[in-house]
Amino acid sequence: MDKLPFLLIMLALAAGVFALLAVGWRNRLRRQADVEPLPEIPAELGAALAVADGQYVASTTAGDWLDRIAVHNLGIRTNAELSVHPEGVLFDRAGAGPVFIPAARLTGVRQESGMAGKFVEKDGLLVVSWMLGTRELDSGFRTRHAGDKTLLLNALQDLIPAAPQANADSGK
Repeated sequence: MDKLPFLLIMLALAAGVFALLAVGWRNRLRRQADVEPLPEIPAELGAALAVADGQYVASTTAGDWLDRIAVHNLGIRTNAELSVHPEGVLFDRAGAGPVFIPAARLTGVRQESGMAGKFVEKDGLLVVSWMLGTRELDSGFRTRHAGDKTLLLNALQDLIPAAPQANADSGK
């Protein structure tokens, strides 16, 4: 039996799948054209409160882990260094450009077991919630070393504005 026709059919199917993926990504970019530009990185950042190497998973619409944000390369999984500074959070992504989130735009941080096609052990991902214009986003990060996750989580929790505490004070 000749294997060449089978090979050609498989190659055509693979090419068709990749073409459909490219069309879907292009359409997602078009639908998300109204997403505001990323915040600028300050000229000078204060000393890092916490730093860890790991993997930037993706940014998604808050609460919808399958809705990747394609614009500004926010939906691309890449190696990164996450550093927490008094001014905000910096994802220094390899090959995709840095993402800086000012401290005032942070809305929460939590641990999850997965998002956007990346699933790990219980509480294996740090998920940072933040505002980009009027959109709330979730950005996931997996530390390379498990011990770094607690250090980052504590630094992020200290950095995020204490909105519930402010509401409690206003009731006095």
